[in-house]
Amino acid sequence: MSAHGEPQPMMSSPVTGLSGIAEVPGDKSISHRSLILGALSVGETKITGLLEGQDVLDTAKAMQAFGAEVVQHGPGAWSVHGVGVGGFAEPDQVIDCGNSGTGVRLIMGCMATSPISVTFTGDASLNGRPRARVTDPLALFGTQTVGRSGGRLPMTIVGAAEPVPVRYVVPVPSAQVKSAVLFAGLNAPGKTVVIEKEATRDHTERMLAGFGAEITVEDTDEGRVITLTGQPELKPQEIAVPRDPSSAAFPVCAAIITPGSDVLVPGIGLNPTRAGLYTTLRDMGADLTYENERIEGGEPVADLRARFSPDMKGIEVPPERAASMIDEYPILSVVAANATGRTLMAGVKELRVKESDRIDAMATGLRANGVTVDEGDDWWAVEGLGPQGVPGGAECKSHLDHRIAMSFLIMGMAAQNPVSVDDGQPILTSFPIFTGLMGDLGAKLVQTNA
Repeated sequence: MSAHGEPQPMMSSPVTGLSGIAEVPGDKSISHRSLILGALSVGETKITGLLEGQDVLDTAKAMQAFGAEVVQHGPGAWSVHGVGVGGFAEPDQVIDCGNSGTGVRLIMGCMATSPISVTFTGDASLNGRPRARVTDPLALFGTQTVGRSGGRLPMTIVGAAEPVPVRYVVPVPSAQVKSAVLFAGLNAPGKTVVIEKEATRDHTERMLAGFGAEITVEDTDEGRVITLTGQPELKPQEIAVPRDPSSAAFPVCAAIITPGSDVLVPGIGLNPTRAGLYTTLRDMGADLTYENERIEGGEPVADLRARFSPDMKGIEVPPERAASMIDEYPILSVVAANATGRTLMAGVKELRVKESDRIDAMATGLRANGVTVDEGDDWWAVEGLGPQGVPGGAECKSHLDHRIAMSFLIMGMAAQNPVSVDDGQPILTSFPIFTGLMGDLGAKLVQTNA
């Protein structure tokens, strides 16, 4: 079964000459955080450019369940009347986070230091993944957790009635775990300190500062030390959400591997903690340029122009770059299959515990389509077959994972034969206009019979 309905098999056929302007949706990470911080503020936060995928809509429903007034005024235009830090009411119903690992982790954090009990659930994919990486640090604040075996959803979290601030060293690079701890720290007295040995995307730190929280970030020998002073009164903001660099990855990579292509993707957020894919593509020899570079809402933004790049070479992607592109490795592996030589991706153990085991899912599908892949616990390597060298012709399992489904559909555009996925429905969780947008550029994507 799909994340939200019956499975929708899809097929992508080889094409040439993708062209046009690809206006991808708003950034998912910033959309989630805009709704949450708006709900934790006193007054009205106005948001434009909000991603209206199912993941973000589920977060909006959760904020309503906690007592915030969340209203849609038009496409991408929303307002949130917040209840303030510590003002969350206990929901009447179970909080259903659908397919969103980001949503459930952030929401758990923002309620963990309020004296309320909340039950969380999700779809089959979300409920099958352990939550200990976020519930363990939240327990340090004084929260209690009751869930299924292995720390899986459905799960009830009893918020700390008298929370204490914590000092937490993030054991594995994760912006979501870091953010959950910081959100919990908002309603704890004193200073909560989070230490990252490797820097991850910093949207939460930037946005907390923008909403008026007292937060400092310092690079030390111990790592990146983030100190948050608890119990602030957050001030509502007007937020223009930049376009999502993770969504932009799909039309950009499609253009790079599809002969005769020239695609412009405007207004993409290029926060250095998120832009690792684009650095990697350039290292491989991709014809990718940044145009009209600027700052919007405290975030670096540019228009990306991507053209067919027949001379790309396989590389060793620096492991320290993983945190800045962790969601983009599936589509990078498709690019690697169309490059010449071996591309090694190491330090990526996090991929094993995403919406699916993304290393296994991509390796299996690539092999089915004629690509040689080696893999280990925290690495994988793709042997490139050169431009249009992927035989294709196979059906790939999406594993209820939107990025897996989109990656294989992009691969079909440059393969020798069509590539299918067993279910394209999960794409709606993060990129609801994907099929139409790619079709407007010249892609041939069709639903097929199950």
